[in-house]
Amino acid sequence: MGEILQPAFEGDLQLNNFRLESGVKLKAAMLHYAVYGELNANKSNAVLVCHALSGSARVADWWAELFDELFDVKRDCVICVNVLGSCYGSTGPTSINPETGRAWGPDFPLVTVRDWVRAEAAVLDVLGIKRLRVVIGASIGGMQAMTWAIEHPDRVDTCISIGAARLNAMGLALNHLQRRAIELDPAFEQGWYEAGKGPSEGISLARGLGMCTYKSIELFDQRYGRKPNRNGEDPHTDKQGRFDVAGYLDHQGEKFVNRFDANSYISITKTMDTFDFARWYGSDGDALRRIKARVLLVGISSDWLFPEADVRALAQQMTATGVDCQYGEIVSDHGHDAFLAEPQTLVSLVAPFVGDRQSEFQKVVSAICQVNAAELAPAD
Repeated sequence: MGEILQPAFEGDLQLNNFRLESGVKLKAAMLHYAVYGELNANKSNAVLVCHALSGSARVADWWAELFDELFDVKRDCVICVNVLGSCYGSTGPTSINPETGRAWGPDFPLVTVRDWVRAEAAVLDVLGIKRLRVVIGASIGGMQAMTWAIEHPDRVDTCISIGAARLNAMGLALNHLQRRAIELDPAFEQGWYEAGKGPSEGISLARGLGMCTYKSIELFDQRYGRKPNRNGEDPHTDKQGRFDVAGYLDHQGEKFVNRFDANSYISITKTMDTFDFARWYGSDGDALRRIKARVLLVGISSDWLFPEADVRALAQQMTATGVDCQYGEIVSDHGHDAFLAEPQTLVSLVAPFVGDRQSEFQKVVSAICQVNAAELAPAD
């Protein structure tokens, strides 16, 4: 693996008196963002990447394939904004509440996907970007991409949403259990834990549950089956012994404790729960008819957090309302995480949608001109 691509710019933008859909006003909302490449003269080469739950604005750190295969920083200007509620630079539960002088903690208000998109739009306004060549995201990022196409129809050329739809009842249930795992940890202290002394057991368990929703039965059977834990434990003879899959989940939880805040996890999963693109428009059709962009919805065959049937049904709804929408599917045993684990399959689906239309048009014209020139050339 080569060196990780570094942003051309990484910084913060403060939004004063940013009013959330809940009615709460954030007096000084900080948005952390990263830019890869440069805007061209007419600022027509902007690409917005919307990150998922535990992602950050530094998109090349966690989705390098976008740059290796889809976007070229010599042509594209790729932007990613850390969402409100996160713990990677934008205002969230770990930030100081100016009214109290201490961290927001559990008092951080409910944020919606629509709030995230309005905040991202504010960053683009400051950068002078009136239109996006592409907006792309997976999971929660896919929710944002769809919301962009609905809320800002005149600002989006192409919308690519991967592994995203409204959460079904099972998804809501699993998110609820993850939050309860955090809240029931005695170290949670009703959300007022000290930095570095949070509910490590609770968030570790929540992450383990989350990892189950990101994978599939087939993948777990292939990788772990009923093998004893690889460190030598034997669950058949030792009451404390774990199977290999349990060791994997515990390891993932332990890693997560060191890089993510528990209150942020609660905040973002609540945002995920409340995603409903039609809430402000009366019906799905009324919302979807606002879309002017061409849309690609990508489902994942083994995804049970956002089942491919739900994503396919949404694509059919879009088409029925007149949206220029196509559906693609990643066939994989990797579950919801396939958008990261199967980069070549994703690239093959997405590449036709992210090419420079003007560039492709010029190639066609050039080819036609060459044919005509050959026909008109004198015979030898």
